[in-house]
Amino acid sequence: MSALHPLHPRDPSLHRLTKQDLADLIVELRTEGRELGLLWPSAKPGETVLNGQVLVSLGSVPASTPVNLLSLLREFRRRQG
Repeated sequence: MSALHPLHPRDPSLHRLTKQDLADLIVELRTEGRELGLLWPSAKPGETVLNGQVLVSLGSVPASTPVNLLSLLREFRRRQG
């Protein structure tokens, strides 16, 4: 996985991810992205509204989305030095 070669949503390697792996990815995205202005509210996957704000349900996006986003954040940080 790299920012230059994102995972396809049907990549077989994604089938090895457990629910805990995905939860850990979300936590890491919250941590890594916070400083860059990416806000990941403390909603659980499947919630659509929190405090009047419409949220993206993580249950309806492919697992490749958080994996690829985290890869982009890591690459950005690496290039920033």
